Amino acid sequence: MAAGYSARRRNRRYIVMVALVVALFGGWSAVWYFAVGQAQTTIEGWRAREAKAGRDYACGTQSLAGYPFRIEVTCERPTAVFRALTPPVEIAAANLLLAAQIYQPDLLIGEVKGPLTIANQGEAPSLLADWTLFQSSVRGTPLAPQRVALVFDAPLVDRVSGGSRQPLLRAKHVELHGRIAEGSVSENPVVEAALQFEEASLPALPAASAPMDGEIVTVLRGLRDFSPKPWPVRFREIQAAGGRIDITQARVQQGDILAVGGGSLSLNANGRLEGQLRVTIAGLDQFLAKIGAQQIVQNSSTMDRVAGALDRLMPGLGGLARQQAGQNISAGINLLGEPTTLEGHRAVTLPLRFSDGAAFLGPVPIGKTPALF
Repeated sequence: MAAGYSARRRNRRYIVMVALVVALFGGWSAVWYFAVGQAQTTIEGWRAREAKAGRDYACGTQSLAGYPFRIEVTCERPTAVFRALTPPVEIAAANLLLAAQIYQPDLLIGEVKGPLTIANQGEAPSLLADWTLFQSSVRGTPLAPQRVALVFDAPLVDRVSGGSRQPLLRAKHVELHGRIAEGSVSENPVVEAALQFEEASLPALPAASAPMDGEIVTVLRGLRDFSPKPWPVRFREIQAAGGRIDITQARVQQGDILAVGGGSLSLNANGRLEGQLRVTIAGLDQFLAKIGAQQIVQNSSTMDRVAGALDRLMPGLGGLARQQAGQNISAGINLLGEPTTLEGHRAVTLPLRFSDGAAFLGPVPIGKTPALF
């Protein structure tokens, strides 16, 4: 009798345990399916609100998965059309995967498969981007992000024209991290951003065509919001608000050239850069050669006026002065700058100044930046 009673007790225990497990899985499944339903409702509501603001998002096909601990949204052939821009711009990619943990819904992880194309709506793509891996993470909600991180492995960007492609960017690895330091997405956001890159090059620019490594940290002030608008309009708003970009940390290395610095830049009423950075450069001779500083000095309007005056005094003297100015530019900048060392290398510290878009390294003109509006 005692043995039979103990067996019945064990059996009841097993039955209760199985029932509890079944109830647990059933309850968790109900929670997951409820969360999926809420996610679908949130996605559709977000799309509707974005459409009212001139941003249309669509998927060729969409599916939800991730049971039991995640919610995964897979979007095949995603597109985004920004109707508020003139003309409207369409962005398309091959695949988009977004995932969030049930217990951490405010952290959204994404992965995008290329190629990604950018085009005026109804026209052939003008830009094409691709990569081996592109991952993103967003802390917050789609309508109120707090932090954003974008990570690319082997990214490339090409300008497309007809059947030809012009390389604009090549890199081994690029990361962009951003956060709202003050304000909000919809009202006067102050954005802190950090850009890191390895073996990055801009083939269209001779001075940046060789691979570079670097890290740049900035704070942007003067934005009204993140609503879609043409970049000239956004830059004009920043200028009207007295905005600026503070470069709090910058380090760029290209071969034997190493530069670090920081400072603040703003826009004047003409849409051109104003401000000054304090820069320390090791490998100054190589840097000046890459940017063609000798030719810039020799061909500058200031040099033209000086050479013209000397030629009036003695024919040929102006040409000699122009030649000597180009040959001695590096020595002159070294004398005007502050000698120092940078990571064990001889270096010089001097101001990189922007005046109405014209850039000066110390007193020497090195180029001119275009108007931003």
